[in-house]
Amino acid sequence: MIVSDAGTAVTTDPDVSSAVILDVDADTAPATAANPAAPANPGTPVTLLIADDDEVTRSGLRTLLAAQPGIAVVGEASDGVEAVEQARRLRPDVVLMDVRMPRRNGIEATRHLLAESAEPPKVVVITTFENDGYVTAALSAGASGFVLKRLPVRQIAEAVLVVAAGEAILFPAALRRMVATRPLGSAEALPKAALTGREEEVLRLMATGLSNPEIAESLTVSLETVKTHVGNVLTKLGAQNRTHAVVIAYESGLVVPGFAG
Repeated sequence: MIVSDAGTAVTTDPDVSSAVILDVDADTAPATAANPAAPANPGTPVTLLIADDDEVTRSGLRTLLAAQPGIAVVGEASDGVEAVEQARRLRPDVVLMDVRMPRRNGIEATRHLLAESAEPPKVVVITTFENDGYVTAALSAGASGFVLKRLPVRQIAEAVLVVAAGEAILFPAALRRMVATRPLGSAEALPKAALTGREEEVLRLMATGLSNPEIAESLTVSLETVKTHVGNVLTKLGAQNRTHAVVIAYESGLVVPGFAG
């Protein structure tokens, strides 16, 4: 793990850089190659802190998620300042973070959480609107993914378990819609990354939501080779995680909305 110029922890371990795709437009369970949502230690529940300024929403999420197997809700926060304080005190595995909160929004709270600890909690952003500009900012700040408040609770619970297991959550279709409303630059806008041709190819495939084994199969290379390329991509982009790298790819114009591999 290294630290970016912003002082935020950057994950460069390609072994934890696979992704789970959740379909925000479907009521079915997310499609996964295996079962990455299963807890690494089945006897130990994933501890969760819920941060949302709306008391009704926060209470509802707590009640529903506490009833899901493998999750223990250990606390609540009503704003970004309290979220950081509670996370520091309770040390949850995952923080479910609303982006629009008083005193300190979810973006700044995420930055604080990731910068102040060598082993920070994973952050899942929860929002009402998938095209919310706050979401891409939170992903760039290091959140492992986002979920919509309208999703069935079992999908929100799966997202919590997924990120706790070290995975990232990708919504390729939602990300394409999100960046379609934002001004895009060109491939040269990548932040002096100097990606090789193969690394750009891997990044484009990451943007479609392919896992490392699927990328290896698509390119007819070994899994270890793909892990090396993914690690190089994250390092060169200064990306917090796989999701952040995909956001950079879209916002730079390297991958354009509508690209499907």
